[in-house]
Amino acid sequence: MTGPLEISPANLALTLFFVLAAQISSFIYKLNLGRDLTIGTLRTFVQLLLMGYVLKIVFQVQISWLTLAVYGLMITAAAQIIRGRVGEKSVPYLLPMYFSMLISYFLVGYMVTGVIISASPWWLPQYFLPLGGMIIGNSMNALALALERLFADLRDRRDLVEMKLSLGANYREASEDMVRRAIKAGMIPSINSLMGVGLVFIPGMMTGQIVAGADPVAAVRYQIVVMLMLVASTTISTLIVVLLTRRRCFGGAQQLILP
Repeated sequence: MTGPLEISPANLALTLFFVLAAQISSFIYKLNLGRDLTIGTLRTFVQLLLMGYVLKIVFQVQISWLTLAVYGLMITAAAQIIRGRVGEKSVPYLLPMYFSMLISYFLVGYMVTGVIISASPWWLPQYFLPLGGMIIGNSMNALALALERLFADLRDRRDLVEMKLSLGANYREASEDMVRRAIKAGMIPSINSLMGVGLVFIPGMMTGQIVAGADPVAAVRYQIVVMLMLVASTTISTLIVVLLTRRRCFGGAQQLILP
């Protein structure tokens, strides 16, 4: 099998017709998505091209602290994106969310590269950064969904929560159902992916290796590792972040302070 076919800059520019089709649809049906599509497309080009050059340098120098610093910056960017998507300003959840992401993502990343794949050293950037990026990307969506559900449920069911508190329940007991629903909301996309992988779609990791000329059977093994590591990272990060954020929705006297 040969290596991947090169995409010329001219052919890459042809992909803009896909965005143009979306822009036309947005204009015809008055979806008001033109600005978001334009900004998203520009960010895709700039961010991916920049990341490509950064990874090229990181792969060449093979320095542990540089690899981990890039991974930390990726997590920081993900935390900021989540905060922008959730849009909650009354609860200070950013700091606990960020440290929860750092701990859970580094733990899962180390287990995958250092133990399961047995890369030497475990922080080898060719393995650690691409796999770590998958962990961050999938868990980022899960955290945004979980936090949105938590805040929405606490607001929508405020009367129920305050009734339980007035009857002597603590904040954990009063918000138990909301926490369960939030964690479940964050985990459902990963579980759905497990159900459909290989049958409904060929995931990115497997597709990339096959396009690069790898043995499909070997690519399958990597993809299985990726799918299961995503479930683990999503579960751990969602659980920790939701529990820590839930506590910050209540005051010292265990009253609900979410406006």
